[in-house]
Amino acid sequence: MKMRVGLISPPFLPNFCRSQRWPVVNRTRAMRYPDWLAYAAGVLIADGFDVQLRDFIAEEADLAAVAKWCGEWKPRLLVLDATTPSIYNDEECARLCKAASPGTHVVFVGPHVSVYPEETIADAEGAVDSVAVAEYDYTVRDLARALDGGSPLDGVEGLVFRAADGSAVRNPRRAPIENLDEIPLPPWHFFDVRKYRNNTYLYPFLDQISGRGCPNGCIFCQWPQVMHGRRYRYCSPERTVREMLEDFERYPIKEIFFEDDTLTADRRHLREVCELILRQKRRMVWSCNSRVDWADLDLMKLMKEAGCRMLLIGPESGNQHILDNVHKGIRLEQTREFVATARKAGLRTHSCWVMGLPGETRESMEETIRFAKALDTDTIQASAVMPMVGTELYKWATERGYLKARNWADYAMQGEQTAVMEYPDLPQGELNAAVNRLLKGFYFQPHVMARLLGQSITRPSLLASYWTGFVRLLEYLAKGAKVVERGAGE
Repeated sequence: MKMRVGLISPPFLPNFCRSQRWPVVNRTRAMRYPDWLAYAAGVLIADGFDVQLRDFIAEEADLAAVAKWCGEWKPRLLVLDATTPSIYNDEECARLCKAASPGTHVVFVGPHVSVYPEETIADAEGAVDSVAVAEYDYTVRDLARALDGGSPLDGVEGLVFRAADGSAVRNPRRAPIENLDEIPLPPWHFFDVRKYRNNTYLYPFLDQISGRGCPNGCIFCQWPQVMHGRRYRYCSPERTVREMLEDFERYPIKEIFFEDDTLTADRRHLREVCELILRQKRRMVWSCNSRVDWADLDLMKLMKEAGCRMLLIGPESGNQHILDNVHKGIRLEQTREFVATARKAGLRTHSCWVMGLPGETRESMEETIRFAKALDTDTIQASAVMPMVGTELYKWATERGYLKARNWADYAMQGEQTAVMEYPDLPQGELNAAVNRLLKGFYFQPHVMARLLGQSITRPSLLASYWTGFVRLLEYLAKGAKVVERGAGE
């Protein structure tokens, strides 16, 4: 009989989104797939294990339901995706699962536990048996092999495990996966695609990760600093397009979103992917993350011809000094040129903004609001600064006493996105209020509302996404905005 392995995104807050770069309940209540767990599940299935992949947040389950499932199915190995805001909840989930199925080995994965593996094992007091540090696809596979064969765990690279005396043993770090073509296609059939929506994507959609790592030096981004490194590794064009084709053929989706940190980092590779897509027999719509430090109209036109719909960009701030402080490596003029070029190519743009980065002042926040409105991307998102554990920004903030969070639960104030650091002259509530001013100032412009309505009419699959996002944004501004503008402890 095949050994059972369960991979779970445990329940926490309603609409909590674990897999986004800042795990929290976001303002439009978007729900993303547990995509990293899905790729690891594909590895385990290909290795012959009996796998269940469950997203208990999307299933709207509670911790008792997870424990009941674990007690009935009794997996030998349980892979649990843990995050900073939910870590106390995730440890409680592990305790309940261990009580229901004492023979289950619980391994935690994700950025938070990759930074604090020994602390996580100690804090869980026996509920967490091990932590897979950083990129974990092959670590959990090798752990499953060891458990199945009765082998010692000290031979599993990338693993920190709890020894018999309760101490944590750290094995050698696992090298990043070089040949990403070896990773099997993720088993999306475990999920109902209609439960997931991001309100700027066509609905329904699927994620695809065709590359890992990012060569850029932004001090705030956690994934390259903790999980995948500063070097962009990517699948071959053949593998990338094969995965696209299979997803469009097997699932009732309208769009694929490439979750690579920046699909456009290697333009030669991107061109090859686009040319291969054009040789296929079907039209496939896709969108991706991109930096703004390139403005190649010919390549953008090729992307558009190959089915690209939208580019998600991170201008972050409208103040050049702040961009330099965070090592973003872009200039404001590059952002303007990029958006103008994308518009010429017929590509939509979605921009991301942050209030409270190092050097922020009241005046610079207003500069960002003005710049974002003048840039006039099709849609935007905004948040207050988030010093994620393991990043240079987190170290910078803690060394200066700017971290407002008193414990990990403060990383999600009553579930809402909130600043967890503040400055002597810029309190937490004021940073959050600036975010809300930007969102209201942008989306309530008559020409923006008219544009989004026009886009919905010409592409009906956007109508549900835009309408849902707009309604949930209004709900946030009516309720959640007041919570975060008051600030913690006020």
